[in-house]
Amino acid sequence: MIVIYHNPDSQDSNACIEILETSKHNHQVIKYQDKPLDEEKLEKIINLLKISPIELIRTGEKLWVEKFKHLMESGIEFTNGELIDIMISHPELIERPIIINGEKAVIGKPPKKIFDILK
Repeated sequence: MIVIYHNPDSQDSNACIEILETSKHNHQVIKYQDKPLDEEKLEKIINLLKISPIELIRTGEKLWVEKFKHLMESGIEFTNGELIDIMISHPELIERPIIINGEKAVIGKPPKKIFDILK
C-alpha cells in the first residue's frame, strides 16, 4: 500500500492525492500535521528518500527564516538529530507531500514525481 504524508493546504499534495485516486492505487493518507511524526518515522523517511534531514526542511518557510536561518548563517551547524527534533516540534517545516511505496519514496514536487515510485 502506498502511504502519502499529506497537507491539505498544499496544491502539490492535493495533486498527488488526485493522481493516486485516478490511477486506482491503494493508498493511505496521513495528515502529518494532525498526527505528528516521531523520530523513528522521520529517520526512516529520510533514509528512504536518500536525503539529509536539512533537505526535508522547508527552509523558505517563514518560521524557519525567523527562528533558525540566522543561526545557520552565523556558523551554527545543526546536527541531524537536532534537525529531526526541529521537524518534530514544527511539522509545518516538513517538505510535502512525501509518498512511500514499499522501499521507494519521493517528495511529490512536482506531483508527477510520484510516477517514479508507482511502477
